[in-house]
Amino acid sequence: RGTYSLGRVQTPTLAMVCERFWENRRFKPETLWQTHFSTAGGEDGEAVKFSSREKWKEKRPATEAYEALKGEGTARITKVERKETVQEPPLLYDLTTLQKEANAKHGFTAEKTLSIAQKLYEAKLITYPRTGSRYIPEDVFDGIPALLLTLKGNPTWSERLALVGEPTRRSVDATKVTDHHALLTTGMKPKNLLPDEQTLYDMIVGRMLEAFSDKCVKDVTTVVAECGGTEYTVKGAIVRSEGTELPVAACSMTEGKTKPKPLHTEATLLAAMETCGKEIEDEEVRQSLKECGIGTPATRAAIIETLFSREYMVRQKKSLVPTEKGLALYSVVKTMRIADVRMTGEWEAALAKIERGELRDETFRKEIEAYTAEITT
Repeated sequence: RGTYSLGRVQTPTLAMVCERFWENRRFKPETLWQTHFSTAGGEDGEAVKFSSREKWKEKRPATEAYEALKGEGTARITKVERKETVQEPPLLYDLTTLQKEANAKHGFTAEKTLSIAQKLYEAKLITYPRTGSRYIPEDVFDGIPALLLTLKGNPTWSERLALVGEPTRRSVDATKVTDHHALLTTGMKPKNLLPDEQTLYDMIVGRMLEAFSDKCVKDVTTVVAECGGTEYTVKGAIVRSEGTELPVAACSMTEGKTKPKPLHTEATLLAAMETCGKEIEDEEVRQSLKECGIGTPATRAAIIETLFSREYMVRQKKSLVPTEKGLALYSVVKTMRIADVRMTGEWEAALAKIERGELRDETFRKEIEAYTAEITT
């Protein structure tokens, strides 16, 4: 009963919220057991805790491993591996990444972040916020050293600024700049900002300092030990013990349960909208899938707000929970293409091809007319 609205962006977005809701509610947790031991032998003599590589679904093998630890009283080091890992600096913010992080760190809604960013832009403190690019072109990069120097007298940023040195070029790529480049400050000094405005401005400044800093090189050590046929590992600690035998100072057996994927938050929903329904950690992969995302950086916040105003979902703390009305609509449309995030992603990609002259608009229009007739029937 009542009126229901559907749309090529709002409906697949609702579907993602509902799918996650049912996946979460129908999840049956499994019990897992793991064994641990600690030994005094780390740097400065502090205790180092090893955990079994395996997590058992049955209690019996975990008990046997625990008894072996108690009985033998020592574990033998079988492998020490030191690996150099290189962590690249993060890319600059586009609007969606800013919205995701402001939601995750400060609880801002996507709409609130956009609204504040727009005010900062109108006050000439930041560049155009409705951008989908995390890169800047060469000519903008030329001005970065001078832009960073405007932060020199600021007590909040001067210490971190000293660590930047020569600005790095990771966020420089003119081919990946769309209508507008990544978010930057303008060099104008902010005055009388409200607390939330200051928070968002500081996020943008902080990301600039990170993005133009050098890569981080770390040594990660993994130590593998064995006791009673069970392998134990610890990462990050350096064991200073002489020889290959480690005394077991204490041991334990823990019982845990597998957990379902949490309900969507605005941060995870924005990530899924950006990349065809996939939440992707890897920055390069996420950038490559942007082509088939749904909505635009400027419209995603409005789509999420539409789902609230249509009473399809509500906020519970940070979680997005579908209402009975939202779940009812989802049950009707879940097998239709209009609820499939990939369909509208393909349309967005087709529109981009028309813009580049790679596809005739007439061909696309005929496909849309055929689909409209099909779904309304």
